[in-house]
Amino acid sequence: MDSPLHERVRSGDRAAFAEIFDEHARVVYAHAIRTTGDWALSEDVMSLTFLEAWRLRDKLHEEVRSVRAWLLGIATNVMRNTARAARRHREAMSRLPPPEAMPDFSDEVVGQMADAQRLAAAARALQRLKRSEREVFSLVVWTDLGYAAAAEALGIPVGTVRSRLSRARQKLRGFVEEELGADARAAELRGGGGHIPPSGMDAARTGHRRSAE
Repeated sequence: MDSPLHERVRSGDRAAFAEIFDEHARVVYAHAIRTTGDWALSEDVMSLTFLEAWRLRDKLHEEVRSVRAWLLGIATNVMRNTARAARRHREAMSRLPPPEAMPDFSDEVVGQMADAQRLAAAARALQRLKRSEREVFSLVVWTDLGYAAAAEALGIPVGTVRSRLSRARQKLRGFVEEELGADARAAELRGGGGHIPPSGMDAARTGHRRSAE
């Protein structure tokens, strides 16, 4: 982004800021969805990121070499805060009386959620990393930031980015396999539930014929 656009954004020019949004919104959203695995939450993260960027527009000085890295750094902080809020919510909910049991309709949509399931499995594997490793992996691998830009986004040295990324890749190989294996086993259990074995089906038919006679 050129210097005049920096200046226009800092002065409160909404049209200039809209140019930033149009150019980078999809990148921010993709970073959020890959990190959280939640479509709706990612929309919130994207909105909050640009609201925060507008609030912090005075910091958009010449030393900000990459606007994309600057925005992704803000998005990372938004997701940190969102995760803390979700954790506090879960803790509060755990102190409430258990809700009444509700019917599970998940089997009705099996087969329609393949992409979402794969994304969720990847997101669960990512969540098993340390937060510092997870953030580096998301920015460098999934968002395709260079090492220097990721270091700028997170405020850490480039060497730290490299070492964290190396550890994250090693761990993720095993985590992803475990998550996909767990999903496959769960699918097998769901697929086997509620079916009458052949002998049972024969008995049911016999009983039906007798009742008809």
